[in-house]
Amino acid sequence: MATKEKSDIPPQFDLENYDYNIPQSLIAYYPPKIRTASKLLVINRAKKELYFHEKFEEILKYFKKGDVLVLNNSKVFPARLKGKKKTGGEVEVLLFKKPKGLKFQTECLIKGKNIRKGLILEFERGIEAEVIEEIGNGRFLIELRADNPLEELISLIGKAPLPPYIKREPTNLDLLRYQTVYAEKEGSIAAPTAGFHFTKELLSQLQEEKGVEILFITLHVGYGTFSPIKVRDIRKHKIEEEYIEVEEKVVEKLKQALKENRRIIAVGTTVVRTLEFLSRIGLKPYKGLCGLYIYPGFEFKIVSGMI
Repeated sequence: MATKEKSDIPPQFDLENYDYNIPQSLIAYYPPKIRTASKLLVINRAKKELYFHEKFEEILKYFKKGDVLVLNNSKVFPARLKGKKKTGGEVEVLLFKKPKGLKFQTECLIKGKNIRKGLILEFERGIEAEVIEEIGNGRFLIELRADNPLEELISLIGKAPLPPYIKREPTNLDLLRYQTVYAEKEGSIAAPTAGFHFTKELLSQLQEEKGVEILFITLHVGYGTFSPIKVRDIRKHKIEEEYIEVEEKVVEKLKQALKENRRIIAVGTTVVRTLEFLSRIGLKPYKGLCGLYIYPGFEFKIVSGMI
């Protein structure tokens, strides 16, 4: 049995203490037919107890009147493109930003051989891309060009950017199921997955039967969700910024909930990051980049629970 190398890094900041094995046989490569059929594990922090449920819909019993549930309404765009070099060699591109117009520059990941500055890549529907700059670690700056609006063409040829551990080719169904039911604003290259298990019916039950207030923020998930931590001391990791939008009416409702000491429950880490970032800029409406990095020792000011 291998032993871990000794380190002077405090255990909570040592990357090796976050390493664990996931057997391939336990990875779900396809979602269940019914979203609420996923299993549910509840952690009661106060009592230090675990509760297991066979169905996610059991979550209803853990809400009470006045709770605030905050969801991320970002929508995944078909960011994965397959193309070719003029020599015929195949490439695969993961776009970091949703293209628009007839000409658009974005950072991306490119899988392929001999990718270099000036290389022209060709895709279906008359899209071509020129490699403008090599950034490093498989990242490149490219310029996409087409005779018709890129956003329309990408929607026709792009595929869902499934996580690296889902080792299969994406299908058209993935662009429906690799989304939350409340996804609205396109811009993410990975889904805010904690919300996958909600249905519109379950959300209605939370509002009508339990008296839960539901709010929406937007955080477009970027490359940081795929980017590995390469430093052993996690405090030295530089996390990628992500674009967020929070409207004034949402901020006012959050302020009211805090004033009344009501629970604010975040659906996923994207919502946690957004809300805690807001708390540090004075809890006000915001559109722009968020670079908040949360690791052990962080003091939460808004979020009282997370799904």
